[in-house]
Amino acid sequence: MKLVRENKNRAAAYLRQLPGVDELLHTPSVAALLNEYPRTVLVEAARVALENQRAALLGEGKGNKGKGKGKGTVLLPEALLDVKEPGRQENRPLASLRAYFLRSLSQEISQIVWRQTRPNLKKVINATGIILHTNLGRAPLSKAALEAVQAAGSGYCNLELDLNTGQRGSRIDLVAGLLTRLMPVEEALVVNNNAAAVLLALNTMAREKEVIVSRGQLVEIGGSFRMPEIMRQSGANLVEAGTTNRTYPDDYRAVIGEQTALLLHVHTSNYKIIGFTQETSLEELVSLGREYQLPVMSDLGSGCFVDLTFLGLNTEISVSKVVAAGVDVITFSGDKLLGGPQAGIILGKRDYLAKMKKNPLFRAVRCDKLTLAALEATLRLYFDRPAAWKEIPALSMLRFKKEEIEEEAKKVIDALKPALKDYARLSLEPTYAQVGGGAMPATNIPSVAVVIEPFQLSICEVAARLRGKEPAIIGRLQEDRLWLDLRTVQKEEIDLLIKALKEVF
Repeated sequence: MKLVRENKNRAAAYLRQLPGVDELLHTPSVAALLNEYPRTVLVEAARVALENQRAALLGEGKGNKGKGKGKGTVLLPEALLDVKEPGRQENRPLASLRAYFLRSLSQEISQIVWRQTRPNLKKVINATGIILHTNLGRAPLSKAALEAVQAAGSGYCNLELDLNTGQRGSRIDLVAGLLTRLMPVEEALVVNNNAAAVLLALNTMAREKEVIVSRGQLVEIGGSFRMPEIMRQSGANLVEAGTTNRTYPDDYRAVIGEQTALLLHVHTSNYKIIGFTQETSLEELVSLGREYQLPVMSDLGSGCFVDLTFLGLNTEISVSKVVAAGVDVITFSGDKLLGGPQAGIILGKRDYLAKMKKNPLFRAVRCDKLTLAALEATLRLYFDRPAAWKEIPALSMLRFKKEEIEEEAKKVIDALKPALKDYARLSLEPTYAQVGGGAMPATNIPSVAVVIEPFQLSICEVAARLRGKEPAIIGRLQEDRLWLDLRTVQKEEIDLLIKALKEVF
């Protein structure tokens, strides 16, 4: 909006021509909105629009800040100063000013109402190439999981009712049996995320006692949450073993004492130390635990139920391998490589998990019915591994061949070229996708991106416009170009992506 300098006295005269809220509500465009929105919403929007206009006239708007002070002038919209009645050249007549205000304020009310009634949590098309993007909600849910959430949330459900006996049941029983069938463990427990799982386990097993961890495993997870801080909140005392890059079994032996309650292994899923390194294996740690009659716990972070080696992704330790090592308690996330909802899953020995269930903290971190519904549906897919690879989005994105993605990228470019030929240069470029979500940080997955280099708009402006679409579209800004990696764009989103790009330019 172009601003021009105007006399403050004249601006003050304009204030008297502003319509009232009731008059604005009776304009045709605003009155039509009463069929879609409550009157209270429109009244509030009208008041906001009027306040914005008053601020602009008085030189208090964002564009006027600090300008015109002491000079008797303010900055006003050029469109306001151009208002004239037909056939007249003198200063703006009042009738025309009022018509201008009614028209512009009605438009602003519509925009305010639209913005205020949009959901804050919105669908996003992820074109970053990061499969488990934490900022974008990590793993998308399968169709089966979405249907389960719809069924559980649309009415009542047997969350804590045993339908066989008619007596009160346990919500954990809804998924615990599935987990112990999928993994050869004695017991399973589910809480609302993996940090809660670690907190509950440490608080139950080692409160006011010592937990030994390799110095190289004192990780920081997303949101600046650090393992030492979680341990401190649990009431356990941290004891470090070894050095950052090398830790041997004897390093654990050197610090085991009367107050030691637990040996903790933390999978460094979000970073990798290479070079002169040595890590005590899980098998060695379990052997050490048995030697000193101490339980061993492993925090995997991202729990993987499938073998990824055939994809060349052999850096992520699977849950089954940790179980086979004889670890007493295992914790991992439900919304990472498992491909389900946000949840913290605890597997292990019955005695330890039974104590966790009785811990008052468990009630504070338990899952709700929607999470349990989505998790149950996700777990059931794993009983048919081919179905899991096909139906769970995170797994299917991992499995896509580069040639398949390249074929989709060519279709996108062919659809965009006629409309964008005068506005941007389009190309198909090889790139690398990432697993994300704190999993396999050093792993690059071959992929293909549609790359856009605008002629007139800045790349930041293009990205901002795409974020403003519904659904919003998020890509990568690199080398003054926008990269849209199609590995993370689902097939049903391709047409929406093409439509949005055409509209943006």
